[in-house]
Parts: sequence; structure tokens; C-alpha cells
Amino acid sequence: MDVSIAMWVTTIVVLAALIAVDFFVGGRKPHEVSVREAAVWSAIWIGLAGLFAGFLWWHSGSAPAGQFLAGYVTEKSLSVDNLFVFVLIMAKFAVPRIYQQRVLMIGVLIALVLRAVFIAAGAAVIASFSWIFFLFGAFLIWTAWKLIKEARAGSQDEEFQESKLLRAVERRFPTADGYRGTRLTVVEGGRRLITPMLLVILALGTTDVLFAMDSIPAIFGLTQDAYIVFTANAFALMGLRQLYFLIGGLLDRLVHLSYGLSVILGFIGVKLLLHALHEAGVHAAPEIGTPLSLAVVVGVLAVTTVTSLVSSRRAAARERGRQQDDATPSARMGA
Repeated sequence: MDVSIAMWVTTIVVLAALIAVDFFVGGRKPHEVSVREAAVWSAIWIGLAGLFAGFLWWHSGSAPAGQFLAGYVTEKSLSVDNLFVFVLIMAKFAVPRIYQQRVLMIGVLIALVLRAVFIAAGAAVIASFSWIFFLFGAFLIWTAWKLIKEARAGSQDEEFQESKLLRAVERRFPTADGYRGTRLTVVEGGRRLITPMLLVILALGTTDVLFAMDSIPAIFGLTQDAYIVFTANAFALMGLRQLYFLIGGLLDRLVHLSYGLSVILGFIGVKLLLHALHEAGVHAAPEIGTPLSLAVVVGVLAVTTVTSLVSSRRAAARERGRQQDDATPSARMGA
């Protein structure tokens, strides 16, 4: 896709304007976000992503538009898995609900900047070393296998583990004993103190570096166009704050999500390896097209969501049945 500097600048300006509107309309005043508000803004961001896909179709044809949609859906699905960690971070730092949207907004902005750096670096490496596709593909397949092992073992961290950077900041700078509104630093007793608000923002922003380790190679497996990779990440990330409040209560019910993500990452890993073989001159290696990639991603997510909700509903029904059975003897003894 031929993207001029003017188009890059225009896109970044428009995205910045959308973020500003989101902030001044929905996030300027700290408040507890309702499900209705989260649903409305989620629909807006999804609609904007759809409009952008339509623009790409008009500007460059169906192929870039399809690549954007495949990348957007993939990044969106991976971001749902990231929400589990966001919940742990919020619990670790005991963030009041009225401040959570501000924390997420700033954390997402930091993540967007960091991912832009990763995307630029990834595009430069790919342009210079085609063999990097072998590395990306192998890494995604290993990540997929790791997700399956963790899901089968039922291992899910119950507490957020602070990074070395975060621990170093806490040791080096004195921290206030509680939140001071949305302020990041305060002066008390003649000393400059950082607040827990700054720590939780750093936790969200730096944790996304780990998330980017699999999401960036995954989307490069769908398209090598840096413009599409960046915009797909941007639209997926900018709707992440609303998604947190919209489905936060449903996360525990998505019991098969790790399996679905492992299938998606494994599929893209195989796609990358086949592409690497083709780039290396093995033209007999088949290439997986964008329509098939989009169909696999959407199909796996649909099946995973349905089976997760059905399994969770059956588990809840069994638990209610056990509770009723346990209560029946007590009731009879009382009678």
C-alpha cells in the first residue's frame, strides 16, 4: 500500500483528535463508568474502525481493507486477554472506580507510543532481514503452546507481580500513603512524593511491552504494511478502556479464551513460516491469504466465546445444585 507522508501525518492528527474528543467528552471528569456509557463508546470506536476500513477500501482496494480488519480483530482479541492483567493491576493498587478510566486512558496512550516504536523497529527489521519471519513464526507457535499448557494446568496469576522497573521507582522515590485525586505527584512536608496513581499508570504502560511481544509479530503475520499495522493497533487500543468496563464482569466466564488465542497465534505462526519459506525461494510453500486469515480469526473467536459461555453456565448450574443439596439435610434437621 502506497502511503505518503501527508497521509501518515493526517492519520496521526485525526487519531489525536479522536483521543482528545474521547477525553474531553467522556474522561475529563473522574467518575464511575456505567455499562451503558461503556457500551456506547465501544460501539463508537468499533464503528470508527469500520469506517476506516471503508476508507482503505475506497483508497487502496479490498486487500488493505481486509488486512486491516484481520489485524484489528486479532489485536482486539488479544487485548481481551490483556484485560485479565489490567484487573489484577487495579486490584493490586486498589484503584478507586472513579479513577480507573483516567488510569486506563493514560496507560493506553503510553502503550500506543510504545507500540509505535515497536512497529517502526519491526518494519525496519523485516525490510532488511526476511529471515526474521522464521523467528516470528516460531515465537508465535511457542507462545500458542505455552498458552495451551497454562490453560490445561489452570494456572492463572491471582496477584499482579511488579516489574523490576516498578520496584526500582518505588525504592528511589517516596510514595504518598494514598491517592490524591488524579494527581501524579504532590508536595507534602517539604518533599515531592509520587502517588499510587503514577505507579499504576507505569504498571499498565510497561506491562503492555510484554503484551506487544506476541501481538506485534502476530499482526505482522497478517500484513507487512506498517501503516496498516499501526492503525489496527491504534483502533484496537483506543477502544480498550471502554471494553474494560463493558466486559469486566464477563472475563471470568471466558474460560476457553486462552485456547482460542492459542489457535489464532499458532495459525498465524504457521502462516509466517510458510511466508518465510516462500521468501527464501521455496515457491512450493503455499501462501495463506487475508480472507482465510480473517475467517479463521473471527471463526475461532466466535466458537471460543460460545463454548466459554455455555461451559460457564453449566458450571454455575452445577454449583447451585451442590449448594441446594448441601442445604437440604440442614433444612430437614431443622424440621
